Amino acid sequence: MTTPTPAMPKARKRCRKTRTSNVNHRPPIIASELKANELDLAPGKEHLVCPDCSTWVPITGMLGTPKLVPHHTGRAKAAEPRRCTAGSNRQVTIDVEADAWRTKLIEAGPTTASRRATKVLPKPKVKPAPAASQIKPAPLSAEQVRQAFRHHQQQCLACKGKATGRDGQALPCRDGERLAVTFLRLLRQEPKRRTVREFFARERRRFDRQYAAAAPANRTSEWAAVLPKVKDADTRRTQLPAGDAPTEARSVPLETLHPKRLTR
Repeated sequence: MTTPTPAMPKARKRCRKTRTSNVNHRPPIIASELKANELDLAPGKEHLVCPDCSTWVPITGMLGTPKLVPHHTGRAKAAEPRRCTAGSNRQVTIDVEADAWRTKLIEAGPTTASRRATKVLPKPKVKPAPAASQIKPAPLSAEQVRQAFRHHQQQCLACKGKATGRDGQALPCRDGERLAVTFLRLLRQEPKRRTVREFFARERRRFDRQYAAAAPANRTSEWAAVLPKVKDADTRRTQLPAGDAPTEARSVPLETLHPKRLTR
């Protein structure tokens, strides 16, 4: 292993951007004609996509005559890189301000995101709503109407006597009156409704008892109805077909296949 000595020449640091006086004679590249994502005007990091080889290439000479540096057609560590002779040293016309380019790039972000495919979510299965003729209103109870009436009295100024008309007289509350009348009507009908509910409950229990008692008799009659057909099927199953019996068939074992256990 050799150690460097003061007599050995030191390698000179290469410039990041290649500077050369050669100029491509093709028409210059117009920056405003490029897409926002094909141009980078960040200070000190000016790049653009070469129209000939589609490679990001630094721009040199920003203070004088901007142009593309000599570059290869492939990216770094690519197989068989070739020099882009058509796009190297090609002049660039910077007719876009850095702030305008940055604004255009920010505005293009949401547009690009909206074109991306979103995740498909399974649509929940919702039962169809019943028709108006199929909707059965829930019966109101006196307790429910009483709670609604109390809640209305707490919020209604007319029920509290604080709402007055132009003549200074208290205004009546139609909603409170309607709720009070409904509550009194349901309260009078509650004993009759309770009696009807108890009657239907007794009839339901009586029907269940009759059905449970009649189930064995119905089952017996059903078996008696199909018994002749069952006996006929059993008789036909025991009969042998006409002709000689098969000689190669195995005999049916008459004893159990499991050996009997020896009792000690």
